[in-house]
Amino acid sequence: MKRTIFITGGASGIGFGIAKAMAADGHHIIIADINEEAAQHAASALIAAGGSSSAIALDVCNAEHIASLNDKLGSRRVDILINNAGIQHVAPLEQFPAQKWQQLIDIMLVAPALLTQAFLPAMRAQNYGRIINVGSIHSVVASPYKSAYVAAKHGLLGFAKTVALETGDCDVTINTLCPAYVKTPLVEQQIAAQAKEHNLTEEDVINKIMLEPMPKKQFISIEELADTAKFLISNSARNITGQAMILDGGWTAR
Repeated sequence: MKRTIFITGGASGIGFGIAKAMAADGHHIIIADINEEAAQHAASALIAAGGSSSAIALDVCNAEHIASLNDKLGSRRVDILINNAGIQHVAPLEQFPAQKWQQLIDIMLVAPALLTQAFLPAMRAQNYGRIINVGSIHSVVASPYKSAYVAAKHGLLGFAKTVALETGDCDVTINTLCPAYVKTPLVEQQIAAQAKEHNLTEEDVINKIMLEPMPKKQFISIEELADTAKFLISNSARNITGQAMILDGGWTAR
């Protein structure tokens, strides 16, 4: 069955990669992004490739924007929510700006909760819904200088477990993708920031910090994430809920 999929931060990176894979399967993709022009461009790219897509400007830090989404979408009902929007800031806690700390929590923890709140009643009414949080390896382990990011990503797991318990009476599931590093523009920025913080070359950051804990010694591909998401929206995954789907090249096996 073809579904309507709402993806935050869907104009680039992991979000757009998942969007392309889902569109190729015939689903309608709503690209939600704070950059309306980028969202429109992404939706146009999916349509040009033969997919079905639309775009919407959304500031996930604005609770009123989220609360009005169902009115803006009109008759189109969201079947699958992918909470992907995210940013990063790297700094020791003593030097971490309070406003930036709050912003990361708002984007990556508060927004997924509010978006789930907005779309869950319709999912429950139709007895089908899939919520996929794009977490991180930092949902289960920590790294220095990323206190806000690690706190937000850890929080997603507790949030998902709670919603899983609250939706046990219907065919709604919520799970969190937890990949190790994926080569996206966000990670490229992290490489540069970590190089500065640790006084290393960018190549050393990749090999000695990012990939060092991974026995597989390779970045996770967006295709791997997309295929895992495809599985989670299928009927075969209807009893997988409240789980952390860890794609880490063996990182947490240590």
